[in-house]
Amino acid sequence: MVKHVILWKLDESRTAEEKAEIKKNMKLHLEALIGKVPGLLEIKINIHPLASSNADVMLDATLEDEEALKNYAVHPEHVAAADTYVRPYTVQRVCMDYEI
Repeated sequence: MVKHVILWKLDESRTAEEKAEIKKNMKLHLEALIGKVPGLLEIKINIHPLASSNADVMLDATLEDEEALKNYAVHPEHVAAADTYVRPYTVQRVCMDYEI
């Protein structure tokens, strides 16, 4: 199995209310990929970081294998969610993938 972990920083020009709505939509639409993307076993979006954090949102996903991860990256449902609910609102992305 493979873990896929992403940390995002949201655009600081957004109000607190806008950021809350953005986070809610990221969580809703990314977690909805379960059952739609083959090989995606689990996906959790954390939108409530502690004050000590320097990221706003975390994605923690488990996939069957590295091939499933590659397919997830280009799957139309994932691309649509990322293009609509993530990329327009984030200014920094850090990713780490590893085998478990």
